[in-house]
Formats: sequence, C-alpha cells, structure tokens
Amino acid sequence: MKKKIFRCFVLVFIVFAIIGGYCWWASRTSNPWNVATVGEIPVPKGFERDDVDGYGKFLRSLPLKKRGAKVHLYTGGEANFQWLSAGVIDMSILSNYEQCADMTMRMRAEYFWQHGLYSKIRFTDVNGKHHQYDGGSSRKNFEKYMKRMYGICSTFSVYHETKVRQVCDVRPGDVLVYPARKIEGMGHALLIADVATNAKGQKAIICIEGNTPAREAHVVRNLNPLRKAWFVLDESDKMYILSCFHFNKRELRHYK
Repeated sequence: MKKKIFRCFVLVFIVFAIIGGYCWWASRTSNPWNVATVGEIPVPKGFERDDVDGYGKFLRSLPLKKRGAKVHLYTGGEANFQWLSAGVIDMSILSNYEQCADMTMRMRAEYFWQHGLYSKIRFTDVNGKHHQYDGGSSRKNFEKYMKRMYGICSTFSVYHETKVRQVCDVRPGDVLVYPARKIEGMGHALLIADVATNAKGQKAIICIEGNTPAREAHVVRNLNPLRKAWFVLDESDKMYILSCFHFNKRELRHYK
C-alpha cells in the first residue's frame, strides 16, 4: 500500500514538474508555438477571432521569427528584458528613431503603401501640422518620409491625432497610447494587432510594440503564462494593465 502511495506521489510530482517546466519555458521563450504569423497565435479558450478588414488582415499576416528568436536593437546586439517578448516581428527597422509611437505609425503607413493607398498616408506632428505623403510607389521616397515623421511625431502627436475607442468596439489597428506622464516621464504606445471575443462579450487583444532605444517590433508577452500573448479587456475595467504597462480608458484610441 505504501509503495502504491509513493508511486502515485512520484507520478503526480513528475506530471506537475512537466507542466511547470513547460509553463516556465513557454513564459520565457519567444514564439513558443513556432507559428509563422501573428494570426496563427492560438486564441484563449472560449474566444474566437473577430472578423477584420484589410488592415486587420495585414496585421494578422505579420510574419514572426522562429521560436527562440531574440529582439535586436537597431544598433546591433540584443535588447534588454527579452522575457517581455512573446514573438519577434520579422520586419526590418528603418532607423534608430523607430521607437514606440513610430512603430505604430510605420505599420499603418506600411499597409497603405503596400496597397497603393498613398493618399491615406498622412500624420500630424507635435505642433498639430499635417504631413501628407506624396512619394508614390517609390520605396526610397516612402522610407525617407517615414524617417522624417519619426523626427517630428511622438506619443503626444499620436494621442492627439486619435480618438477614444470603447472596449466593445476595439479592433486591430487601434492604439494604446499615453503622452509623457508626471510619474513615468516618457510616453508609450502599443499597437493592437489582433482581437478575439468570447460569449460574454469580453475582448482579448494581442499587442505589438517598439521601444527605446529602437528595436525590432515584437508581440507583448502577458506575464500570466496561461495567456502568453493575449490580454483580456472588459468594459468594467478602470485601467488596462498589459505586462508592465498600464493605460486608462481614454488611452485606448483609434485614428479618426
């Protein structure tokens, strides 16, 4: 009898060790699913991906580097805090000024440029001045324009160029953004790349971010290993906490 109990104890210990080891590994390894795109990241149990438009499909199609890939800086070498990345976007960085707000602008402009929607590429700088892209299909002109925008736009301009979005209406392409606060000193911005909904109407989102110093865009990791890349939002939330970032309700926004 004692031998049976001991064997059961050992078996339970092994099972928990395997599960715990997997959760630890999955919580610290980039792209633990080894999927090819953002849209292939498994949704949380009980959720289904929302129907999306062209830009939403573009964001879901963003390619991910393979399992274990590290986030690299524009200047070379690996970024700090790799454990905050759940997957690295396989896209080159245009300059050392492509940071958090700039990355959200880059993705929006990249979609329009790749689809020939050049007239939709425009941004407002920190002084409220509008800048329309007029470089057509030239990749050189497009990158030159974006680099110029990086120097005159910021979380401040992105915040003021966008409008408040209710959680129930959240969609890929929306941003979570705050300009500099008294406590943090610097602003920050995340781009919502995917959205799923459950039967209760709760929304789950995947966010991607750039950061300072400039680094590869990456999927923000949920520190809860059961969620991995998804964050669940609810209308009753007073604040949205995503990894080590927090946003108030007016900081969930969309382009006008």
